[in-house]
Amino acid sequence: MSPRSFQRPAVIGAGTMGLGIAEVLAVAGYQVQVAELSPEIFERAVDGLRKRLVRQAEKGRFTLEFADTVISRIQPVYQLDELKTADVIIEAAVERLEIKKDIFAKLDAVTSPDAVLATNTSSLSVTSIAAATKHPRRVLGLHFFNPAPRMPLVEVVLGAETDSELAEAVFGWMKQLGKKPVKVADSPGFLVNRVARPFHLEAYRIIGEGLASKEQTDRILRAAGFKMGPFELQDLIGIDINFAASVSVYEGFFQDPRFRPHRLQQAMVERGALGRKTGKGHYNYEK
Repeated sequence: MSPRSFQRPAVIGAGTMGLGIAEVLAVAGYQVQVAELSPEIFERAVDGLRKRLVRQAEKGRFTLEFADTVISRIQPVYQLDELKTADVIIEAAVERLEIKKDIFAKLDAVTSPDAVLATNTSSLSVTSIAAATKHPRRVLGLHFFNPAPRMPLVEVVLGAETDSELAEAVFGWMKQLGKKPVKVADSPGFLVNRVARPFHLEAYRIIGEGLASKEQTDRILRAAGFKMGPFELQDLIGIDINFAASVSVYEGFFQDPRFRPHRLQQAMVERGALGRKTGKGHYNYEK
């Protein structure tokens, strides 16, 4: 592929990750299209972003004028065919393979074959998602971490048919955005989520066996050098997202016992205790 630059980015989804990625792009100076089915969801998400940016401006990190400029660069669209002129699209929809494959099949039909299609999946097969398109060479993974504006790491995931020159171009673009990209192969959980499974799952086993409390586990691991303990981190990430990653890695490795999810994860998801975003998870955030 010829050298390329990305000037017309778009994001699928105005959830926590989608709008976080859009913020990264808008802060960098890009006009960003954000595809969302619901105007209400988009407006609510942008209102939350506006409040966060104003708080940062009040702390002197930038001006209120800059905050307004960032918001003005994020434009909603409510139909995927409105993304036909985008040259790179980052999908950040719900972590379900069938939904992502459906989105990519539709994007493949409405965009130029030269447009890059990236998925922000944290653990699903990029190769499988790419198989839903007629041009799998232009599909790759771009796994940002939550919160996307603050976390520097991005996994650039090469599917079985991803064009290596395209991946190199996207890798360079991530560096231009101030991120610290790492290229990884398409394997269940990629690099970070595979390494993180023992961190989270062994913590569940510890409390499940009554060896220690959540507070003790988090405190001890912070003292050992981790920035956050496993339960604090799960509340930040979203317990539903963490559980989905656990299930995906477990199934991807054909039910290898090393990666077996814990029943306490599922129980928390079932009762809607998903962490900070719901006001209650392993800890209470309602106040």
